[in-house]
Amino acid sequence: MNFGKAKFKRSYGAVQQIVDSKTPQFAFIGRSNVGKSSLINALTMKKDMAKTSAKPGKTQLINFFDIESDLSLVDLPGYGYAKVSKKLREQFEGIITDYLLRSENLFIVFVLIDAAIPPQRIDLEFMEWCGVHRVPLGIVFTKTDKKKPKQTEANMKAFENELVKYFAELPVTFETSANTKIGIETLGNWIAQQIGK
Repeated sequence: MNFGKAKFKRSYGAVQQIVDSKTPQFAFIGRSNVGKSSLINALTMKKDMAKTSAKPGKTQLINFFDIESDLSLVDLPGYGYAKVSKKLREQFEGIITDYLLRSENLFIVFVLIDAAIPPQRIDLEFMEWCGVHRVPLGIVFTKTDKKKPKQTEANMKAFENELVKYFAELPVTFETSANTKIGIETLGNWIAQQIGK
């Protein structure tokens, strides 16, 4: 499967609008500035497939990218904005909830976790919510190149130790860096294997 052939398909402002996508959906979500857009760009080998920004809250819609008509990569709005209004934050979170609970073709949602910092309560709470609602999920650690290896390993281990409190079995996990491309090919291969490619 050639992720380099990814094409932007459409942005949706509500789940009810998603009636023209029948392929398996592999979604990505995380806190602002976790590196979501950078990861999608690295995976598709395109610098501007997903819009990156230093300002949190850039993704405000559900953005679909088509991969050879076999699957869709889905860029979801982030959660936990510090600098958007409460009303806007609730609107984003409403879109996220609707999509995760109502999308008929969601295969998995990858929750992006910043490996350069200790576990964040909001990430753990979001994953616990997914577990309670039986939303299929995986973990993608990002920014594994930002700190010294020992610190990065300690952060990831601490996060997994917290997850054990909520999950009997840990979700599938990937360690990546959009900068060095570590783990990007592994993630892409895993996605392709899920649909027999």
